[in-house]
Amino acid sequence: MTRFFFVLLSLLLSSGLFAQSNRQENFNSDWRFLQADELQFRHVHVDDKQWKAVTLPHDWSILSDFGAEFPAGNAGGALPGGIAWYRKTFPIATADKGKHITIHFDGAYRYTEVWINGHYLGKHSNGYLSFSHELSSYLHYGGKPNVLAVRVDNSQQPNSRWYSGSGIYRDVVLSYKDVTHFIPEEVFVSTPLVSKDEGTVRVRASIANPANQKLTAAFSLIDDKGKVVAESKEKMQDAAIDAIFSVNNPKLWDVSSPNLYRLQMTLLTAQGKVLNRFEQRIGFRSIAFDVHKGFFLNGQQLKLKGVCLHHDLGALGAVFNKSAAKRQLLIMKDMGANAIRTAHNPPAPALLDLCDELGILVYNEAYDMWQKRKNKFDYHVDFKEHHVADLQAFVKRDRNHPAVIMWSIGNEIREQFDSTGTVLTKEMTAVVKALDDTRPVTAALTETNYEKNFIAQAEALDVLGFNYKFEDYDKLPKEFKGVPLIASETTSGLQTRGVYDALHDTIQFWPASSKDKFVTNGNPDFSVSAYDNVAAYWGTSHERAWLEVKKREFLGGIFVWTGFDYLGEPVPYPYPARSSYYGIVDLAGFPKDVYYMYQSEWTEKEVLHLLPHWNWKAGEMVDVWAYYNQADEVELFLNGKSLGKSQKTAERLHATWQVAFAPGELKVVKYRDGKAVQEQIRYTAGAASQLKAEVTHDDFVTGDKTDLYFVEVQLQDVDGHAVQHDDIELTFLSADNATIVGTDNGFQADLRSLSSPQRKTFKGKALAIVRLQDQTRAGSIRVKSKLGELTVSLLPKKTE
Repeated sequence: MTRFFFVLLSLLLSSGLFAQSNRQENFNSDWRFLQADELQFRHVHVDDKQWKAVTLPHDWSILSDFGAEFPAGNAGGALPGGIAWYRKTFPIATADKGKHITIHFDGAYRYTEVWINGHYLGKHSNGYLSFSHELSSYLHYGGKPNVLAVRVDNSQQPNSRWYSGSGIYRDVVLSYKDVTHFIPEEVFVSTPLVSKDEGTVRVRASIANPANQKLTAAFSLIDDKGKVVAESKEKMQDAAIDAIFSVNNPKLWDVSSPNLYRLQMTLLTAQGKVLNRFEQRIGFRSIAFDVHKGFFLNGQQLKLKGVCLHHDLGALGAVFNKSAAKRQLLIMKDMGANAIRTAHNPPAPALLDLCDELGILVYNEAYDMWQKRKNKFDYHVDFKEHHVADLQAFVKRDRNHPAVIMWSIGNEIREQFDSTGTVLTKEMTAVVKALDDTRPVTAALTETNYEKNFIAQAEALDVLGFNYKFEDYDKLPKEFKGVPLIASETTSGLQTRGVYDALHDTIQFWPASSKDKFVTNGNPDFSVSAYDNVAAYWGTSHERAWLEVKKREFLGGIFVWTGFDYLGEPVPYPYPARSSYYGIVDLAGFPKDVYYMYQSEWTEKEVLHLLPHWNWKAGEMVDVWAYYNQADEVELFLNGKSLGKSQKTAERLHATWQVAFAPGELKVVKYRDGKAVQEQIRYTAGAASQLKAEVTHDDFVTGDKTDLYFVEVQLQDVDGHAVQHDDIELTFLSADNATIVGTDNGFQADLRSLSSPQRKTFKGKALAIVRLQDQTRAGSIRVKSKLGELTVSLLPKKTE
């Protein structure tokens, strides 16, 4: 009888018979937008001609030209804030009257107020957290339209140490449920027992049950083939569920095989009527941190090879796009990264979905400051009133993701230097633990003396993260006894892709100390050499940072600052620099040379990368490097003549030569057991004479209508050699079924708007981001330049 019940229930659910009473509607289309202050809004709000049609997610700041006049400064991306309004008119069917209808915002920056049909629903202050409002009581049903109005205020600046974006920059969803339903944020699914032989699933949930009905909760666990592998049901005595059931031989979730299951949860009346269904993806995995041996996933020791990522997506600004985020994550994963740190605020929920799917571990961070400010108008002004509720919302939102392995309650918090840090650490750790008892709580710290570190003195954190100060690593286990440790932020190396200055024997610090706001001996063109020898004064080179973590087993892992360049915080330069130099990959998504150092250390791929380019002045002495792995040595040849062999050392992760430039062919050969196994060549290139375009799309397809195409343009000479010394202006033109969304070249001081279809190449490269209006059919764009015109075809990925 029980088996029959579940089979029947599964058929009913898959048939869609209950879809109308339990459904979600993408609410991103058909919005109107008006950027205006209060007086302007009152004057024009009834004149629809003044409002622009927009599709969400939307960031109005990124559409602007960069400028020195904006109050956020170049630390905030040299882009404007302001106040704007969004409005959407929509119908609700008569049949939906009596349902529980809510509007859900994944994120809007910054202060967000919502009205429905003139009724004020409330204000949300945290620009990085999701929030919802129930609309049911104020809706018109049938023919009369409903008007949703949203005011977003990002006028008080500076309020961030990086680019925040402005607007409803993440997804919006309208949901319909029976009035009796699972409360989504109160559903917590964990896996207390995880082994190859057996896994247990624990479901803790709260139910909205206004009629106090007698209910049954049914659970079906479904694998990736659609097979039900475990079932359970439980009669409900009150509005809470705490159910446990098991599954045999679960496929474990890990970084190489991110196996996911779907848990279907169904509410039924005593008579068997389905009231509500809630579905949650889960993964079976165990995590642990050890004082001596670092991090363990599913019982296996694993070094966390992580990067810090800011929330912007380059030319898209703060707009979250799943395919663009997937592109970032796959570029990091191909480099060998197995973890990310969300710096320094909650990410888009869909980013965590991607990490679940791709097998990327997440150090999930809530705050960059507490009650002591870092900027005049930052979150400290809201901390006292909202930090507990915001922290609760953060944990509830993200606790069902198997990818999330740590909760961070703060980054470089200034309260670590006084006793308020102890009180607040205890308070916030208790808040997290009350909602999730399965993951460790941490914070990213800078003070490495226990007696001076009041956050550590709370002795409430499960793991301590330390930023920079690698020279103190060996004293950490003595200062902070019995607590697992990680390098929560390292490096702050500075580089511009494709720029190569003469090397020096020691690392250069730009700026040199905290006394200097900007570098005093930098490059006039606002570039930084791509040799790994420049860092902010608090940091070090990429090689040194990784070596110091690599050789210490007690450190659970590293999180490099940063995986990608990001808008804002353009250390070491003033304006016109407007985006960071920290990334291993530039803002356009083009890897810098150091990317291959990590790939050679963090992966089993065959890696051989030669730098720099080979266009110099005759006789000029050039430092030549090679990153490589799985080899005994590498040998350099110039025009067929050997310049000698070189190897990595215990303290240097690249081979190196000094070479007098002569035009022609520079080649490096990798040897393993005496045999040549790989080579790479750099040619002296002539003037740019043609364009080569590569379209990347298929790997980043998410199935969403907003999937993007990334058109990477490379300059070549007449022989097809890459050109890095002869940049030209490009114009990207929308053509058949295609729209140019943005362009970029990765240069941190390019002041042309990232929404412009014109872009000059930088060191031979440029990027166009393109959307097809109809994702089911092909499209094309044109690229115009003084070299002629190139048509680029965009083909939808073929379904299997």
